[in-house]
Amino acid sequence: MESARDVRQLPKAHLHLHFTGSMRPGTLLELADRYGVHLPDALSGGTPPKLRATDERGWFRFQRLYDIARSCLRSPEDIRRLVREAAEEDVRDGSRWLEIQVDPTSYAPRLGGLIPAIEIILDAVEGASRETGLGMRVLIAANRVKHPLEARTLARLAVRYADRGVVGFGLSNDERRGFARDFDRAFAIARRGGLLAAPHGGELSGPASVADCLDDLRAGRIGHGVRAAEEPRLLARLAEHQVTCEVCPASNVALGVYDRPEDVPLRTLFEAGVPMALGADDPLLFGSRLAAQYEIARRYHGFTDAELAELARQSVRGSRAPESVRKELLADIDAWLAAPPGDTAGAGG
Repeated sequence: MESARDVRQLPKAHLHLHFTGSMRPGTLLELADRYGVHLPDALSGGTPPKLRATDERGWFRFQRLYDIARSCLRSPEDIRRLVREAAEEDVRDGSRWLEIQVDPTSYAPRLGGLIPAIEIILDAVEGASRETGLGMRVLIAANRVKHPLEARTLARLAVRYADRGVVGFGLSNDERRGFARDFDRAFAIARRGGLLAAPHGGELSGPASVADCLDDLRAGRIGHGVRAAEEPRLLARLAEHQVTCEVCPASNVALGVYDRPEDVPLRTLFEAGVPMALGADDPLLFGSRLAAQYEIARRYHGFTDAELAELARQSVRGSRAPESVRKELLADIDAWLAAPPGDTAGAGG
């Protein structure tokens, strides 16, 4: 049997990480104590909460926990700490490029308004990138349970800050609420401004939600997208157009989309030629970060080191990293694979 290389040393891009969800549990405890926020046992017990979001009640509980955690981010320094620590965790897991997703309207009330919130977040990202050496950019995401007019405002702001590190526009929250087409104008604004369209789809809802993201929002990347595995013609379409799916295996199991890690259709997507970028989604709530997603692919789906390297390449190709960064990353992935197992510590430069 092949001796396995260290997936933490495998250079990779991280394309699906939510802002508050990237927080370290210890940081949450410290901030909650500072601000007098009572944390439920699910957030203070030291282990990931038991979640199942496949029904309305379960999703409400997940969203409530996320909102409580977010309420502990109240100052520019809190934002800087969160981003710096997220970058440090990513570097530890072999990430060389991170695109972190945020809905700035959620932070605006405590940071002086929407524009100050965006600027504080972008300043934090720029500082963390400089301090850690991790390439970092931002996807601004609209909330699909809010009015589409708000999404248009966010899209215009996202385009305005494209020269400050915003590379994409997303659509998050429960995809069972509302229709993708309600947000088509917001996504048109973002695309015209040169931003990647990267809405969530195909997680809590079936393959039709992925098709809606392609048809109505002209998505260039799909957050999750795993339910496309249920429709062969949709898989073929994703493969033909090389639309990257940001697949988050641990998250899928934690939220009850699939019962077991081996049920997540990684093999189905991979063998259909659909590019994937493995992501951690919300490590604060799901208990595992980026490298663990690659370990799931290895342990439960039998991905060889060569196949894991290809997953890493797909994450790089699906990113908005500059061409020079992509070339360097792809070369370092090849170096990781070429090195004998047990001798990959130097891979990634």
